[in-house]
Amino acid sequence: MATKPAFKPARQRTELNVFLGKAEKPLGRLIFVKDGQREFSQFAYSDDWLADARFFDVSPDLNRQSGYQLRKPPTQNDSCFFLALADTAPDAWGRRVIARAHAKARAKDVSLGPLTEADYLASVDDFSRVGALRLRDDNGHYLCSVTEGERSTPAFLELEKILFASRAVELNQETAEDLAYLQGKATTLGGMRPKCTILDSDGALSLGKFPSVNDERSVTRGEVLALRLARLAGIDSAQARIVMVQDQPVAMIRRFDRTSEQNRIPYISGATLLQANRDDEHSYTGIIDVMRSKCENFMDDARQLWRRLVFNHMITNVDDHLQNIGFLYSGRNQWRLAPAFDLNPFPDKEPESKTWLSEDTGPITSIEQLLGQAPRFELSQPQAQSILEEVASAVKRWKDVAASAEVGLRAHEVNDFKAAFKGERQK
Repeated sequence: MATKPAFKPARQRTELNVFLGKAEKPLGRLIFVKDGQREFSQFAYSDDWLADARFFDVSPDLNRQSGYQLRKPPTQNDSCFFLALADTAPDAWGRRVIARAHAKARAKDVSLGPLTEADYLASVDDFSRVGALRLRDDNGHYLCSVTEGERSTPAFLELEKILFASRAVELNQETAEDLAYLQGKATTLGGMRPKCTILDSDGALSLGKFPSVNDERSVTRGEVLALRLARLAGIDSAQARIVMVQDQPVAMIRRFDRTSEQNRIPYISGATLLQANRDDEHSYTGIIDVMRSKCENFMDDARQLWRRLVFNHMITNVDDHLQNIGFLYSGRNQWRLAPAFDLNPFPDKEPESKTWLSEDTGPITSIEQLLGQAPRFELSQPQAQSILEEVASAVKRWKDVAASAEVGLRAHEVNDFKAAFKGERQK
């Protein structure tokens, strides 16, 4: 008896137009295709953008040429989109919210198919999408946008509602209303932790990060502590403070991909700059080699990056993967190092970086390693030693900063972080 052929899902195709910034400059056309288990995308620049005097490489893996260019994911863990577009996709928390909302919708409508990568990309709210790339359908509507005059991003006064909605998702108790409120508002500037884009009290686009039900220490206060310490250490870092919502400390972190007039600044991650596959080992010296031709002020950025590596080591910030380094467009097809973000002390981990220092030295495990590679970051030994002393002096003040009103760690919470700081580990 002949067996029936296996069911093959229908080929799915999504087409979107890509625009740039508040000026809505047409960049090109994006096509996504899902054929069975295969997913890939194509992108073609518009002729007008190719001829524009302001043309720049919006993604390093896109050549300046006419016609469609193909992107296939090199591994299962890599994106099927060109990397600058992939940078705008939702992070793990955002995907969790989108998947939950879709599951509830499928329970009511069995005709709905499973989510594709295009669905995740398209589910990000246009107003809060990271950087300056914007996606529009063929009807001229920006994806997940609202009618002019309405607001999609929650205001500062709605923090309590967002906190409770996020907590409900973590506890698997969310309602459809909770999910509708959160969906599309997370960003790629983070990971699995609950968060939401929000307008701060002064109207600036910001990111609210909430405590998790699984936290064993005050992670939100720890992140704000690290970001404020970084500033004292001479590091350009995202503005951050703690605000209390129902006795819960919420980290309010200012988005740096917007100007004071809310213009959008093109953004790419370190992984995109390096055109890095997610499963490969990568090094900071590898990033430096690419930055040399891509950064407008290479020497300043190289030295700033080395300062950050010293700081990361001294506070045991070991979640230093390439998505946690960013670059902002500065004009003339050049980029600049974005402010530091996602800095967290990890008292429960060994001080070994996730990203290698160089291919020869492996992960960062000591100050001596960093000093040895300082010339690769455009630093003489006296200059490197001076930076080292500046950073160490700032980090020594961590308890004072922890107790400040902007951070608000209490005495017993301070002890939770003690093991993260280099000076404390040596006692």
